[in-house]
Amino acid sequence: MPIATASSRHLTDEELQEMAALMKGADSVELKVTVPEASHRSSVGALGLDPLEAQLRQVFFFDTPKLDLDKNGLVVRARRSQKKGDDTVVKLRPVVPHELPKSLRRLPDFGVEVDASPEGFVCSGSLKGAPNSGAVRDTLSRGRPLRKLFSKEQQALFADNAPEGVKLDELSVLGPIFVLKLKALPSGFDRKLVAEMWLYPDGSRILELSTKCAPSEAFQVAAETRVFLSSRGIDLGGAQQMKTRTAMEFFAKELAPPKKNARKKQERVDAPAAPATG
Repeated sequence: MPIATASSRHLTDEELQEMAALMKGADSVELKVTVPEASHRSSVGALGLDPLEAQLRQVFFFDTPKLDLDKNGLVVRARRSQKKGDDTVVKLRPVVPHELPKSLRRLPDFGVEVDASPEGFVCSGSLKGAPNSGAVRDTLSRGRPLRKLFSKEQQALFADNAPEGVKLDELSVLGPIFVLKLKALPSGFDRKLVAEMWLYPDGSRILELSTKCAPSEAFQVAAETRVFLSSRGIDLGGAQQMKTRTAMEFFAKELAPPKKNARKKQERVDAPAAPATG
């Protein structure tokens, strides 16, 4: 099942058919496009977005330093949102809707969604949680067990899908990363458009525009959204970026031990100077 990649391409007929089949079993579809960094400012202006109306979010991911969860299709996240409170999610991706256990589908906080971009798509199943307000900051700042942030159902979903030997309380914290989220109804577009700006510690940014719809109207909404964005001069031809994967890989690098040669070089620099002779 293809996921949006960094190379510019279009979906094949076979991939479109596969996506249509997945959407039949999904609860919703989210249509996404990332805007090239050079066009961020002009795109915000063209859509009439007011940055001061954006909600500030602080996002934490949890994985091993080698991203073993991500490699096995498992995402664990906690988030703090300005004036909204905390939330968590344990996400499986990719999934095939009809292959999911019925007991999981019946959970009120579990949903199946297809994320689609100009270059790819992925179907995921997410089990959401709502810890007490302030729980994320309190747990991470005081070093409390991570499992305290997640419901029993989320913990069970993690245990059923995590690689052997990987425990929830032993995961590393990847983050936080700051995100600005803005919901708007741009003039000339009759659907809610969401803009997310992900701000990475190295100064790079990812701007994603998205809108959600029912699976039955996905292709129609995709065509209308593309026409609208193009009419506003939004560049839809750039390579698509995966904001979550980019964030996790960035923070995972910080956890990696220094390379052997670099460590030896540092030891030589730190070594005391030989006493002067003669």
